[in-house]
Amino acid sequence: MTNTLDTTQPADGAEPAARPKEVLVKIRGLKRHFPVRAGLIKRQVGVVKAVDDVTFDIYRGETLGLVGESGSGKTTTGRVLLRLDKCDGGSIDFDGTDLLSLGTSDLRDIRPRMQTIFQDPHACLNPRMTVASIIGEPLREHTKLLSAEREERIHDLLKLVGLAPDHANRYPHEFSGGQRQRIGIARAIALNPEFIVCDEPIAALDVSIQAQVVNLMLELQEELGLTYLFISHDLSMVRHIADRVAVMYLGKVVELANVDDLYDRPLHPYTQALQSAVPVPDPILERSRERVILEGDIPSPSNPPSGCRFRTRCPIATEKCESVEPEFRELRAGQWVACHYADPDQQPNAGGEHHV
Repeated sequence: MTNTLDTTQPADGAEPAARPKEVLVKIRGLKRHFPVRAGLIKRQVGVVKAVDDVTFDIYRGETLGLVGESGSGKTTTGRVLLRLDKCDGGSIDFDGTDLLSLGTSDLRDIRPRMQTIFQDPHACLNPRMTVASIIGEPLREHTKLLSAEREERIHDLLKLVGLAPDHANRYPHEFSGGQRQRIGIARAIALNPEFIVCDEPIAALDVSIQAQVVNLMLELQEELGLTYLFISHDLSMVRHIADRVAVMYLGKVVELANVDDLYDRPLHPYTQALQSAVPVPDPILERSRERVILEGDIPSPSNPPSGCRFRTRCPIATEKCESVEPEFRELRAGQWVACHYADPDQQPNAGGEHHV
């Protein structure tokens, strides 16, 4: 995968010089397969390919959105990336460090630089701990701050996420869902991380609160120089927050592009179907636009279709899609896609190859 270029304007007014963005996280061929066991002795009879040969880069300071249907492997990808779950293949490079080669002690040393914001603010906060204890726990584990210094840091973090310092002695049940998520965000940034996996951080919140939390995350990103992997099924919100978007289907990334390219000119039939399902606030445009309706349910990851995994629901699938797995290739500058017929000029016409 090639580096994305940006430009900087020299002081002397010369032509902008193109330079590659810095890759913070590099994932190559990532796999996570869960064994399927049956019988009295729990003999393995198969595997669930939750993440299967996933490859992408995350650039320093950007937000990479990761979208797809439930069960597509988004959360598992984030967990494996942080080594919260086992990796069955591939490589994870974080700022030049091979995470899969690290032992327990070395992994503990690098943990402060990688954090996560969980989906459910109700479940991820210990109900028996005060807010000060919850936010202070990573400070106790990874720093040598004195008690007074730790208390000052906790108060600073609360103010940073829009909560009052006197909330520190309260318990999670005394807060609303949005406030609990702010507490989770404060805990995630307590150790000044560089990279945060945001696992559907607004999915459990009221719609009226979602925008507030997302705006807070954008402000913190700008102020602290954070890099996000933003996992979500809300395409409208991802368009608002992300710089680039990766689309997953049945354990594989099927399209990856800059946010404007992916939303304005999607290449993969699955991305086009997801796009068509997003409501448009203009009623005239909503009535006139063409909807792509997918037939059937997402196949089981324990028995994925041969060839292209999307072929059983794809409106343009052919016999080639049944036998040949499509290559994940760069069809346009910065836009990667895994589809034999992503190029409109190569798509089978109505009178051509038959569908499977």
